[in-house]
Amino acid sequence: MSEIILKTENLGISFGAHKAVSNVSLEIEKGKLTTILGPNGAGKTTFFNLISGLLTPTTGKIFFDGTDITSLSPTKRVAIGVGRSFQLTNVFPKLTAYENVRLAAQSHYKVGFKLLTNFDKFSNVNERTEEILERVLLLDRKNSLASDLTHGEQRKLELGMALALDPKVLLLDEPTAGMAIEEVPTMIDIITKTHALGTTIVLIEHKMDMVKKLSDRLVILANGSVLADGDPEAVSKNPEVLAAYLGGGVLNEISS
Repeated sequence: MSEIILKTENLGISFGAHKAVSNVSLEIEKGKLTTILGPNGAGKTTFFNLISGLLTPTTGKIFFDGTDITSLSPTKRVAIGVGRSFQLTNVFPKLTAYENVRLAAQSHYKVGFKLLTNFDKFSNVNERTEEILERVLLLDRKNSLASDLTHGEQRKLELGMALALDPKVLLLDEPTAGMAIEEVPTMIDIITKTHALGTTIVLIEHKMDMVKKLSDRLVILANGSVLADGDPEAVSKNPEVLAAYLGGGVLNEISS
């Protein structure tokens, strides 16, 4: 029997009369990669914001490893293993790539900022920082300011910061957004290897070739609700899904 690591029950949030997310009940299996697909305004990022604690739901509950985390702060959710990357790159531009990842590693090992402390003595933090930078292919850029990295490198750096926290579930919101076409395969490879190491991943992505290659499961959101859920190939041929996207080109690509 599959182990459920993340679960939402009738999750919803309204902004005035607008239901951005409505009665979404999903069970995320441990070790699987689930992709959430839908047009702009479907509620995908809002759903991620609810899971990560940036928004408080109007209705429903969120469970992580069997525990109700609906009222937990974003910081406490990170501490128990909910990692997140954002649609817009979120790094510290005036710090080096190494310093960005090390801050996340320090948080993971509960090593706070200490004035006049030589951090070279924290070997576990430094080793993890180097390991993560190598995993996201930025070890040769570790001494570069984040602001001097290309957009694609900044996306990899943000992913590295999330990985340094050793998340049990990693929420990736369009990790290839804005990346040059030639950089996308590298990001796909990093995500594939992260998944292979056992990390549960929930992905928002619009690149259909990427969705097909990576996903164990595909969830379609439309107007804040789940339209279809299941095997990517089966979902792409679902009559309701095809009808909802007919002419939009979104599902035409995945079913081709």
